[in-house]
Amino acid sequence: MPDVDIVIVGAGAAGLACARRLAIAGLQTVVLEARDRVGGRVVEASKGAVSAELGGEFIHGPAHETRALLREIGQREVEPDGDDWVRSSKGALQRREDEFRSAVSLFKNVDKLEADESVERFLARYANGRADAQRVEDARAFVEGFDAADPAKASARGIAFEWESGVDSQAARPVGGYRPMFDYLYEDCAKAGVRFEFSTIVERIEWQPGSVTVSARDGSQAVRAFRARAAIVTLPIGVLRNGDVRFEPELPSLKREALEKILMGDVVKVALFFRSPFWEDVAGGRYRGAAFFRDSSAVFQAYWTQLPLRQPLVIAWVGGPAATELRRRPGDEIVAQALDGFGTLLDAKDRAHEEFEGGIMHDWGGDPFARGAYSYLAVGGGNARSQLASALDGTLFFAGEATSEDGQGGTVNGALATGERAAREVAARFATDRRS
Repeated sequence: MPDVDIVIVGAGAAGLACARRLAIAGLQTVVLEARDRVGGRVVEASKGAVSAELGGEFIHGPAHETRALLREIGQREVEPDGDDWVRSSKGALQRREDEFRSAVSLFKNVDKLEADESVERFLARYANGRADAQRVEDARAFVEGFDAADPAKASARGIAFEWESGVDSQAARPVGGYRPMFDYLYEDCAKAGVRFEFSTIVERIEWQPGSVTVSARDGSQAVRAFRARAAIVTLPIGVLRNGDVRFEPELPSLKREALEKILMGDVVKVALFFRSPFWEDVAGGRYRGAAFFRDSSAVFQAYWTQLPLRQPLVIAWVGGPAATELRRRPGDEIVAQALDGFGTLLDAKDRAHEEFEGGIMHDWGGDPFARGAYSYLAVGGGNARSQLASALDGTLFFAGEATSEDGQGGTVNGALATGERAAREVAARFATDRRS
């Protein structure tokens, strides 16, 4: 006999959203989480009264599920409200407002391709055109920086679809970060009877139609078996691709092909804490209204402040192949490079060091429960996200940002939405069982 109706693997955004919906539907649910906390790739770090998100930070696009949850708990959101400063080819910081629109306009030509190709190959078509030089530079910077993708591997069609979806066209932040929302989801689940097993690392999933046994190692290294009628897997694509969880029998070929076509991007993100927002009075107050600083030729391609909130915190960011190379260095060297880069960008290196109070980062690529930042499609990826999302024999279900089919891959809301989608699929399957 099964112990519960459903086993959910992972207590990130997808797992929590799924568990909440299933509990409302009256299904007995247990959530297995390798970490000692909920939240997955969302985690914060604090220095004094200032907190920074080391993982997921922004609300991308309409994000209906995220905004509904924020309204439910009375949490506000704010849009980054300030200037974008971009280092020009002449080396000076200049205001720009059209980088993303410039990149998007170039990728509209993807429709003319006879077959999918890499972003690198696609951009090479425009490399010698003087009029397109800035658009090519902008596009490569966004593919690497925001999609965390390797242009040599990333699908030109996949990038174009995401950008055209509107998910990247607007952004906001939850005031106070994502932690209140995740705590609320966890408490709501627990009140509804969902059982959570933390520090429990899933190693094997044995399944057959209508029956699942999940074997996991707990904090004392004891192996435990959890039996259920169905399982929902919400693990990051990096963990699934690495084979950290064994499926018996193995996943069918369509699932394995999907795993080959969905890649995990690399990001290095450093929170830099200062005594004061000193950049606001550098150069006679020129950058007082700065929200973002970008320099595609620097080690860290982007820095951002917390505007419209005025806090002594700056986030340093690099994605794609440059991040993969950088994260091979020791953490203290990475923090030092982020600090030096910010000071150099402002032509205020000494001032940056004088004001600096500390830096914190989390190595998501080296994290065995993430193995990267977030997903993107490889060349020929096409419907890989749909293939990964599809259920197997009404028994194995899949959720998580990598299974998002509407352009929300790589986002917190993509994870929430797919968790709710998987919960609906499971509830429908169990309702059919009851009717029969």
